[in-house]
Amino acid sequence: MRRPTPSPRIGLDTRTDLPLIMSTLSRNEEMARRDLGVVWHPCTQMKDHERLPLVPVARGEGVWLYDFDGRRYLDAISSWWVNLFGHANPRINDAVRAQLGKLEHVILAGFTHAPVLELSERLVRLLPTGLARCFYADNGSSAVEVAVKMSFHYWQNRGRRRKTRFITLSNSYHGETLGALAVGDVSLYKDTYRPLLMDVITVPSPDCHGREPGETWEAHSRRMFGPMEEALAAHADEVAAVIVEPLVQCAGSMRMYHPVYLRLLREACDRHGVHLIADEIAVGFGRTGTMFACEQAAVSPDFMCLSKGLTGGYLPLSVVVTTEEVYGAFYDDYTRLTAFLHSHSYTGNPLACAAALATLDIFESDRVIERNVALARHMARAADRFRDHANVAEVRQTGMILAAELVRDRSTGERFDWRERRGLKLYEFALSQGALLRPLGNVVYWMPPYVMDESQIDFLADVTLRGIDIACA
Repeated sequence: MRRPTPSPRIGLDTRTDLPLIMSTLSRNEEMARRDLGVVWHPCTQMKDHERLPLVPVARGEGVWLYDFDGRRYLDAISSWWVNLFGHANPRINDAVRAQLGKLEHVILAGFTHAPVLELSERLVRLLPTGLARCFYADNGSSAVEVAVKMSFHYWQNRGRRRKTRFITLSNSYHGETLGALAVGDVSLYKDTYRPLLMDVITVPSPDCHGREPGETWEAHSRRMFGPMEEALAAHADEVAAVIVEPLVQCAGSMRMYHPVYLRLLREACDRHGVHLIADEIAVGFGRTGTMFACEQAAVSPDFMCLSKGLTGGYLPLSVVVTTEEVYGAFYDDYTRLTAFLHSHSYTGNPLACAAALATLDIFESDRVIERNVALARHMARAADRFRDHANVAEVRQTGMILAAELVRDRSTGERFDWRERRGLKLYEFALSQGALLRPLGNVVYWMPPYVMDESQIDFLADVTLRGIDIACA
């Protein structure tokens, strides 16, 4: 089968003219050409790169990414929602460098080390009351897999063998591995693999974009709890857990809901004897205005999944934090076969833990949450300039996440055909202006590093407004 590669330049044969090509290309073009010969990029239709140039990144500094030709791009999406305190942060750099001279990695089965111990102790002190045991993995999807397996296994160990199913929200997203895909509901990612996935119970999301005219976020979220209550009442004997993204369904077009839904859910899970899994992978560590989104509802889940910002965007690391009660269901003589025999090679990696500890140090010393409240207010003011745009149906915000829903006609609510790829047009324009925006379909959003300043937010708003004009023309 022919290997599909982009044409380098008309009239040149890469087999015979490679030295000529390499001598006439810029460093960016040279890097992109080499990349497209060997790399398969994530979440990408690679054929797009026959016309859409890759952006090779040479270095990062603060909120900026620099390519090999000296152009810079404002990282408005925290490099896929992970970078909290800027690229090449000196304090995190120093922490990782210091750890590298001591221990790079060691098996965590039967062994331990100072960074994982200190990180676990600090997380337990920071997290909602009752979360007391840390189980490490190395990415968000893996953390969801751990929580799903652990909840299922808990009920098996307790003799409740019918409790094998999970309840999830429509439009939810929990990762790309098969268990994580199963408990999510974004069809773009899930539909192809549906034959491989376990069956789950899906109830309507409390997403407040669908509220009635004049209805408050709280009233809508309360009303939308009805289907969840019905599902729990009907299926509690067979349900192990409910899994939700607290407050913001990030990959589901940044749809948002009120904290009252979480309070109602915690109460209902307790009444019906069902676990609550909080997927705070994207929304934890200050992103929603509090350290953890669950704090805004004053609830503590049975499992909390954390990743992304955990290491400040430096290294892969995730953790599932659960209760002593759950931990106790696995604690027994080996011959009882109740142990949780789940592992990853890089579980609790010392370098990643060192980066996470430095990240927590910055939260403690720099009054980050307080500063984020002020930055979020400025984001809201900056977005005022496109709230009344003819092609913007809604501007919504939760803390340091702001999103604008693009439509063909604001007055009628008519939406763009997804095949028109309006968001891609906005992405291309933003790159040309020196900003990294990566819309989710027809939703453009900001999820910036916490070190962004007000002038950079204003620049971002200017680019976004002009990008909306161009994308919707």
